[in-house]
Amino acid sequence: MGSSKIPTPKKSSLTTILEIAEGMNAIDLAIPMSNLACPDKLIDLVSKNMRLGNNDYSPVEGVGLLREQIIGLVNRQNKSTFNPDTEITITAGPAQAMTTAISTFVKEGDEVIIFEPVQESYAPFIELNGGRPIFVNLKLPDFRIDWEEVKKLVTSKTKLIIINNPQNPIGRIFSEEDIDQLRRMTNGTRLVILCNEVFDNIVFDGLKFHSLASVPDLAAKSLIVSSFGPVFNITGWGIGYIFGPERLMSEFRKIQQFQGFSVNTPAQHALAEFLKESPDFESISKSYHKKRDLFISLLKGSKFNLVPTQSTFYQILDYSKISDEPDIDFATRLILEYGVATVPFSAFQHEKTKYQLIRICFAKPDEVLIEAARKLKSVPVTLRH
Repeated sequence: MGSSKIPTPKKSSLTTILEIAEGMNAIDLAIPMSNLACPDKLIDLVSKNMRLGNNDYSPVEGVGLLREQIIGLVNRQNKSTFNPDTEITITAGPAQAMTTAISTFVKEGDEVIIFEPVQESYAPFIELNGGRPIFVNLKLPDFRIDWEEVKKLVTSKTKLIIINNPQNPIGRIFSEEDIDQLRRMTNGTRLVILCNEVFDNIVFDGLKFHSLASVPDLAAKSLIVSSFGPVFNITGWGIGYIFGPERLMSEFRKIQQFQGFSVNTPAQHALAEFLKESPDFESISKSYHKKRDLFISLLKGSKFNLVPTQSTFYQILDYSKISDEPDIDFATRLILEYGVATVPFSAFQHEKTKYQLIRICFAKPDEVLIEAARKLKSVPVTLRH
């Protein structure tokens, strides 16, 4: 019997938790997606484009009108000059964009720097392409980057640096100092930066998001991935995009023609029309900000410690004052005994850690957050030391 080429074929802890949660019919704060409604207008536009006959294959690079709308938005936000014909590709979601980019640039023996906590798919795909992931742990309590440590890890074998900004799963936004450190570290090198900026339009507390596209030195060596999934609540549509300089994008498209080929044609046309109406991203961000603040207020007085997330629709909870159990055990017990599904932080680490952290997704109806918080507040302290 044949076996997968994935070097680490074990079932992920996230998958394990979701399977347990489904069996117990638990309140699901684990699965990383929004349960909120997408705009009715967008649904109508998809239906309209299906009836218009936009149901065939789309071009490998994506529908032209959508590429023009996205690049217009990118250029206005970042004072950049990306070309919609040659410097953007529509993909089957941001994950496909990331994995195809890794396939494009990582070869046998190459090293790739990634920052932990990190999404589970990056490291296996690096290894699948013969590369070696080099992990950099963000430093608690504020998950800062130790750039001196990063510099020491860059070698002649380093081909790619992968970053999430805002950082998924912790919601941290790169500061101007982080951006400058990255710029200085990569100046004069041939390193390629692959940056996931999916949550760029969801930012809280008056903070400002700085895209790599807004820094010419970085934009020249970066491929930037994003999606309208989180802001329009259409993560299940499977549409993302990647943009960057033509010299990198032309290489990406060589692989995209085989890995992606064609992406959801009527939905691309619908998004293109919808973007013409200049959606109110600020209001969308405020709505998530409100949900974050609601959840934090609901847990006030509990033993959970929360450092408010700066972005995304995720929140990290520190349970160290409640239990000294490993995170997978604590998360499992929350499902079995309290009916709430969360994600153990170790799901985002390649090695076991002693972090007593779990992640929740607050992109849920208010009544769901209220009931989940009530259950979480009832968890008693069971420290054994």
